Formats: sequence, structure tokens, C-alpha cells
Amino acid sequence: MGVLSSQQISGLISSDQPLVSDLVDINTQLQPNGIDLTLGSLEALTGPGQIGLTNDDRILAPAVDVPFGRDGYVHLVPGVYIARLNEAVALPANVMALAKPRSSLLRNGVTVNNAVWDAGYAGRSQVQLVVSNPQGFRVAKNARIVQMVFLTLDTATDTLYSGIYQGENLNQAKRD
Repeated sequence: MGVLSSQQISGLISSDQPLVSDLVDINTQLQPNGIDLTLGSLEALTGPGQIGLTNDDRILAPAVDVPFGRDGYVHLVPGVYIARLNEAVALPANVMALAKPRSSLLRNGVTVNNAVWDAGYAGRSQVQLVVSNPQGFRVAKNARIVQMVFLTLDTATDTLYSGIYQGENLNQAKRD
């Protein structure tokens, strides 16, 4: 297993089956060991969700859009938000991905939680943005919030991701 370098990521972005598409600015987003992903939209949770023994028992928490101001920013009070990313990811059978918050968020009392991106996943993902700073946090639309790191598998998997989030949000424009 290894981590893709910026050169490998750039090559895969330029391929017929782009690893990541709908980048805001590849020159800013491409990092030595990953790619920064940007904030497309935000939702605030308004009720409970549920996870059961099967996917049939899954209920996603209801949420409402959090609008950006005319200046392109939003002030977030402490709490949990769902952030949709601008970029679409399409992982081949020999690549999985992890993402971590950018250090500037952590230094402002904000973190980002997310799950593993399995080999074969394609979609415009969502992550959880948690504002712990008692004074809140201001963030701009299209700000870089996480760095995605791509790991190559020793052997391509025969079992590609096929969960209910496959293809999520691909029909939505990146900056609607």
C-alpha cells in the first residue's frame, strides 16, 4: 500500500476517468500528498436520525440549507453541520481515500469528520463540519476544508463500493 503523490494525482485527474473532477482551482488544491476539497454547500441538522441493523432501518437526520451571505461567507454558531463538497471523486478498484481537516480549521476550533472512501466509490461527497469554538466560525463558499489522501491497494479489490451513496450528488452542479 502506498500514498499517491501530487504527480500521480495530477495524471489521474487528467485521465479519461478522472480521479477527481469539478475542481475550483487545481493549482491551489493540489498538495504534495493529496488534493484539497472545497465547500459547496452547508446544511444544519434539525432532528434525529437512525441507524438500525439493516439499511432498511436507516433514517438520515432532517436538515435545512444554510445560506451564504452576499459576501460569500456564512457565520456558523457552535454545532454540527453537513457540508457538501464541490468536487466529484471516482475511485478505481485499486485506490481508496481518507480525508483530514485542513490545519487552519483545527486552529479555529473547527473539525471535519468523514468516513472512508472505498475503492469503486463515485460521487460528490458530504462531510460533517463541527464548530466547537464558542464564538463560532466564518467560512466562505468554495473554501478548502479537507485534504483527501489516496492510498493504493496492494491488489485491486474484486468488491467495489456499491452502497446507497454510490453516485451521490453527481447530478448537482458543483457551485449551485
